[in-house]
Amino acid sequence: MKRPAALLSLVILLLAAPAFAQTPQPNPLAGDLKLKLAKQLQQIAAEFDGVMGIAVKDLGTGETFFANADTVFPQASSIKIPILLELFRQAQAGALKLDERVDVKKAHMTAGSGVLLHFSDGGSALSLRDLAVLMIVLSDNTATNILIDRVGMQSVNDNLRRLGLTQTRLQRIMLDVEAQRASRENLSTPREMVALLELLDAGKTLDPKHTQAALEILKYPKNTALRRGLPANVALASKPGGISGVACESGIVYLAGKPYAISVMTTFDKDSDVAEDAIIEVSRRVYTYFERLARSNSLGARLP
Repeated sequence: MKRPAALLSLVILLLAAPAFAQTPQPNPLAGDLKLKLAKQLQQIAAEFDGVMGIAVKDLGTGETFFANADTVFPQASSIKIPILLELFRQAQAGALKLDERVDVKKAHMTAGSGVLLHFSDGGSALSLRDLAVLMIVLSDNTATNILIDRVGMQSVNDNLRRLGLTQTRLQRIMLDVEAQRASRENLSTPREMVALLELLDAGKTLDPKHTQAALEILKYPKNTALRRGLPANVALASKPGGISGVACESGIVYLAGKPYAISVMTTFDKDSDVAEDAIIEVSRRVYTYFERLARSNSLGARLP
């Protein structure tokens, strides 16, 4: 007699379970908010004087926004993110040590951003990690070229292929004028840079120790366009890039409760200041959207 009673109790529990498991349905008004942002981003890209691409992904829910996201853009210094990841991947594999020191010599030095250009010939030796900090924080081109030489351009590209990124390519060192004249630029798409950052944040490119170390460097304070679209207290791990006619930036915004990856790329820019302002505006609008969701309940009421 006990077995039928037990089976009956189990049936009752199974029938009742859906009632307890139900969650509130998404408010359609939140969908309207999403549609408004999608239209705003499309409009900013369409009205930009040049070509603009945008990709945004909520790292929690997977929600995305795209505008020309699969268009291939020159990366300028934003390509330094894949170089950083390859450096830490090789350190993780034991192929190099981050505290290995490199003599900074005149033969390494190149024009453009950074401070190493002004160092004396062989007067200093810097660790690979310190060169990485200079590459990301000051966008030092000399430091970048030293690191490209150390890790290997092909190794950077091989790692990108392993990660499934087919449009992102490191094709020249920094300020290779002849390569630029031949249109041999360092390339990516907004969608692929967001994918790369998502893989990094999820610990799928490096082990936990090296993931944390790479993100720490990307989070070091920088006065960038994405940064100027955010409140000062919100962490940003990013790398901007800019050469004549090109402005872009890709990063992760660590908004509490709503972290997201964002990439904004422009080319054929008529005015660099206008391009920078457009990236700031995209950053501001995207942040406003996610911050509103993070601070509201499912019906849109602001949480205390």
